[in-house]
Amino acid sequence: METPDQESPAVEAAPHEPHPWASLPPERFQLLRLMPQPADRRVGARPLRFVQLGLVERHGEEESLLRLTVQIPGQLLHREVNVLEVWVDHRLGEIRLGPERGLQVEPEERGLGRFLLARAAAWARLRWNHYRVQDLPLARRDALDEDSRKRRDHVLSAQGFTVETAADDERQQLCRAARVSQLREDWNADKVQLLSLLDGATLLEQCDRVIDERDASLRQLEDRIALYRRDDISLRFAIGCLAVFCLFQAALLIWMALR
Repeated sequence: METPDQESPAVEAAPHEPHPWASLPPERFQLLRLMPQPADRRVGARPLRFVQLGLVERHGEEESLLRLTVQIPGQLLHREVNVLEVWVDHRLGEIRLGPERGLQVEPEERGLGRFLLARAAAWARLRWNHYRVQDLPLARRDALDEDSRKRRDHVLSAQGFTVETAADDERQQLCRAARVSQLREDWNADKVQLLSLLDGATLLEQCDRVIDERDASLRQLEDRIALYRRDDISLRFAIGCLAVFCLFQAALLIWMALR
């Protein structure tokens, strides 16, 4: 008599549930003005642009979260581009910057990265100035050449971070700051300006006024062009009449000479 094989059922690991705050959409919005900058040999022209800053924050007994997002009109970006997260662990007394793949900003070379870091530092320093800052591994794609590495290190050092090499991997760079109090909350206002609703309304009124003035100037130019065209037609008619009269006179003189 054969005994059936006794196999224990495979225990499937429970799927990792996302954090309840992982997909929170922005709840507050502000307008950012990216000031025009000279053309860059790597990214090209850098004209005046307006983008939207979105904010959402949550607070709990164990954790707090701030998520900053920058949206560009008419441009669809990857979900981790133009996103900076600040996770606060109150049990450990430390903050962690995200996303895990690092801060990626579009458009480049417009001061957005430094602005987001400054806003995150200002938010964290309000309540948790004494908290530690968790080391952040830096993506190697940000230092493909010497110029890129220098730009990245300059931005980080300007905001109070230091860039060091990991002890267990010489190729891995780490972004470090001992305490939240070391982080700086200023940014380059010549590149990024935060506009209030009143500033935005004033800007729209100025643009509308400029458009009206240009429309008036265009109408004046169109009227002058129409006047010149009428004068041109009159002159052409007069010249044509003179030419016909001259031909008639010449023909008459020839006829009289032949008679």
